[in-house]
Amino acid sequence: MNRHLIVGRFGPDDQIPIPSATDEQMTRLELVSGKKSLDHGIDEALTILKRLGVFPSEIGLDLLIVAAHVHAADTRISRIEQSQDSWTREIRLVVPVSDPNHWNNAAGTLKCILEFLTGDRWSVGFRSRPERFISIITSQTALLPSTFDEVSLFSGGLDSLIGAIDLLESKRTPLLISHAGDSASSDAQNKLFAKLKNHYTGSLFDRLRLPMVFANGFVEGVGSENTTRGRSFLFFALGVFAGTGLDSHFVLRVPENGLIALNVPLDPLRLGSNSTRTTHPFYMARWNDLLAELGIDGRVENPYWHKTKGEMVASCANKILLRLLVNDSLSCSSPASGRWQGQQGHGIEHCGYCLPCLIRRASLEAAWGPGHDSTVYTVPDLRAHPLDTHESIGKQVRSFQFAIERLRRRPDLAKLLIHKPGSLTDEIPHLDQLADVYRRGLDEVAQLIDGVTTKPT
Repeated sequence: MNRHLIVGRFGPDDQIPIPSATDEQMTRLELVSGKKSLDHGIDEALTILKRLGVFPSEIGLDLLIVAAHVHAADTRISRIEQSQDSWTREIRLVVPVSDPNHWNNAAGTLKCILEFLTGDRWSVGFRSRPERFISIITSQTALLPSTFDEVSLFSGGLDSLIGAIDLLESKRTPLLISHAGDSASSDAQNKLFAKLKNHYTGSLFDRLRLPMVFANGFVEGVGSENTTRGRSFLFFALGVFAGTGLDSHFVLRVPENGLIALNVPLDPLRLGSNSTRTTHPFYMARWNDLLAELGIDGRVENPYWHKTKGEMVASCANKILLRLLVNDSLSCSSPASGRWQGQQGHGIEHCGYCLPCLIRRASLEAAWGPGHDSTVYTVPDLRAHPLDTHESIGKQVRSFQFAIERLRRRPDLAKLLIHKPGSLTDEIPHLDQLADVYRRGLDEVAQLIDGVTTKPT
């Protein structure tokens, strides 16, 4: 096991010495391609935004560069190989930014965000960019105000699709934000975006899509990591980066149903590292703290925190369009194991038994009734035979059964269980609503898996 240091560099002539400890493995993150073009899709993102009349701030660009360091470390340092407990890594970043003093004031909040999100131990330091990179953003003011009045994350999932439809139906003009990761997610994003453009022909909405993936072997002698718990930091940073280019205060909308946002552990084995926190209320609140400390005039908000996924489906502002597009949305946590069925008109094949697949199935059944979900699932019938709890096909169903039975016996536990994934001190006025959305979300899944048999084999 090593502690790891990721040092950002603006080209081969950026040689400012960065001291490292004897047990730290230093990796150089090259941020420039050629003479002055930013690498890892950042220059492409700036070009797209310039074409759209959006000019981010230097501090917004700094945030995206910080996110590149986080994403590189998170996805290219193996937890199994590089931690004492097979999970918690020790990672230090040294990031070149436009104003280190400004960033030093926000370092504590940034560390809190990263450690809550990934479960690792992070340390982040800052230094000045080299002289020729002090100002990177084109110093140009758009002749006309930006056409965009909203910024919304667009992952290709069902919730983000509903978020986009609701905005477009309300005559808003959103700039949709996508991170291009695996091919299945990218396919879903591209197909949904194209169909939305074909439907809302009178709207000037558009999309910023960033393909940022680091090669295997980025950290010498160290395997890659596939848990990607830090991916939402990149996703949020990309949205804020774009938002700083709008003409006034902006809200970055993060469409996520309340059950997933809370992500209460289903059973005692799903605590800590087994529970993701990508849209948890504490995480969202700390992001707003970070933006305030950086002087960024924007906020991140989840407009659906009080709704279950089924309630989001049922209340979508254009239900007919949602039915037409739902098969092209991607919910599965293991999309690489599914198959793209677009040429047959079936959309993406989902496994049907992972946690997000079960919540998706439950939501569509709750909103549209049994038999109306046309999604292609690898396991189309959960009741066809007993599901093996020693295999992935049965583990999540059994965990849901445990959580549902626990709450059935003690409904009052909901008010306690919602605190397990993280602090809710920012949500004191909403605790009853959060407990209630947790109950209603489990009720949706309970209806889906009623009569499903699980057992070890």
